[in-house]
Amino acid sequence: MEYELNPVTWITTGAVGPPGKRVFYLQARRERELLTLLVEKQQIQALAVGLEQFLKDLGEKYPELPQATSNYSDAEMELEEPLDPAFRVGQLGLAYDEPTDRLVLVARELQNEGEETGEASVARLWCTRSQVRSMCQWGLELTNRGRPICGNCGEPMDPEGHFCPKSNGHKH
Repeated sequence: MEYELNPVTWITTGAVGPPGKRVFYLQARRERELLTLLVEKQQIQALAVGLEQFLKDLGEKYPELPQATSNYSDAEMELEEPLDPAFRVGQLGLAYDEPTDRLVLVARELQNEGEETGEASVARLWCTRSQVRSMCQWGLELTNRGRPICGNCGEPMDPEGHFCPKSNGHKH
């Protein structure tokens, strides 16, 4: 399957469930068409980091472009029901279309080992630079709301406690 939302009218990331057991989503809308994709927390974080460098490089290549802004409220970034994902994302990529001044967020389906890559679903989400910046900043805020990090080993700590490998397995 191929999904082409050109242009998106809204895009966000979100999570459902308690910290440590959350399921993350990428969701976009074009008029009445709603597309929901399953993503990993690390994919949201990597996209946010990569986007800032991508926007910096675009600004150097096209100095006449206005700066991408990030204006959003928590309410407008909430996921929409139904949460019926089209596929689980294996790869995320960004491209720039100069004539329309749009970023194209390309999401490719995660393939099981041994599957042909030609059968993977792909979604292309055509967004303004500001839409993607808002989505990424919201995504970082969202991922930082997770479990606290152990100061000893850097791993997330569950509310029930944490077996830290650096303290010989003693529970914190």
